[in-house]
Amino acid sequence: MEERRGFGRRRDFGRTRGFPPKPVEIGKEYEVDVQETSRRGEGIARIKGLVTFIPNTKPGDHVKIRITRISRRFAEAEVVEKGEAEEEEEE
Repeated sequence: MEERRGFGRRRDFGRTRGFPPKPVEIGKEYEVDVQETSRRGEGIARIKGLVTFIPNTKPGDHVKIRITRISRRFAEAEVVEKGEAEEEEEE
């Protein structure tokens, strides 16, 4: 019998290749400046170019965040603590 070659040999279809490692890790904390607002009203910050969505923030906020989810093109985070400037404004 002749061996079949070609189809069915490569099963990953390149899904694991071509995407560089993310500059963040789930559960790690980072200090960021919120730069803009998303369509859904969440704050957006960039960590080494990776877009990060942060609920309950607005442009100008300096916050400490914890990464909760990482996707191919973005990350999601929660606020751990607000920056000093933000706390002074609220008093």
